[in-house]
Amino acid sequence: MKNWDSLDEHGVCTADKDCEDAYRVCQILDIPFHQVSYVKEYWNDVFSDFLNEYEKGRTPNPDIVCNKHIKFSCFFHYAVDNLGADAIATGHYARTSLEDEEVFEQKHVKKPEGLFRNRFEVRNAVKLLQAADSFKDQTFFLSQVSQDALRRTIFPLGGLTKEFVKKIAAENRLHHVLQKKESMGMCFIGKRNFEHFLLQYLQPRPGHFISIEDNKVLGTHKGWFLYTLGQRANIGGLREPWYVVEKDSVKGDVFVAPRTDHPALYRDLLRTSRVHWIAEEPPAALVRDKMMECHFRFRHQMALVPCVLTLNQDGTVWVTAVQAVRALATG
Repeated sequence: MKNWDSLDEHGVCTADKDCEDAYRVCQILDIPFHQVSYVKEYWNDVFSDFLNEYEKGRTPNPDIVCNKHIKFSCFFHYAVDNLGADAIATGHYARTSLEDEEVFEQKHVKKPEGLFRNRFEVRNAVKLLQAADSFKDQTFFLSQVSQDALRRTIFPLGGLTKEFVKKIAAENRLHHVLQKKESMGMCFIGKRNFEHFLLQYLQPRPGHFISIEDNKVLGTHKGWFLYTLGQRANIGGLREPWYVVEKDSVKGDVFVAPRTDHPALYRDLLRTSRVHWIAEEPPAALVRDKMMECHFRFRHQMALVPCVLTLNQDGTVWVTAVQAVRALATG
């Protein structure tokens, strides 16, 4: 599928090369090749949201939004409704609580009307589980995928390591995809300067870098929205590195602290927006006890942090971390 129109860009877009590679894989495996374009949907549901979030000073994760709206919604429905597929398979390193056979044996059941708490009485909810290769695990990016899609998705790489997958590819004459570099970062930006990229779409809003220690102005920047908590602030003329700890959206100032482990960079409490619960909405233990112990992460590949959840009336949740975490950015 193609999500980003390379004609818009001054940078490099690898979508066409990816398409060619996929086509060659299909030829080698002797299976049909289909191509769909979700450029419009991607722009409306993922990219516009990405820009809006940045403009509000938050740090969005477009990969999570893309999986939710594009891969596991548009693409999923195309496969099931237009191609008559029983399920979709993706190359994410993740697993679900269903065996592959169970996925194919299911009959499609319409979601019952009525209260959300009665929805899951029809059949067991599908859980999203971490991959065997914990370094490659991508469940973080799949955390907003719907039950409907998870129920009819298989993750063939879930039990394998990256090395083993490469071995299988080599044995099956798929050398042209073995040479490919890992796809890192956001699909639509590629290897470009992030600040320049954002400023193609958002108006610059100059402001000051201010020391959190003594309120001294240390330098200027092109827009407070270009910075996320914890990142190094490149301030000209200073010897040691300073890091972003706070942003003032009204005045447009960015507050910075010396040292990467400055106390101002740490937080142990956050409030979520309305939560997307994967399997049980919300978990019975949380409803019963109003509190629940679990683990959380707010960045791909960061170590899991023990925490306590407290459920609010409006479906939001307080997360209290057992130990303070660095650079907890909103969004």
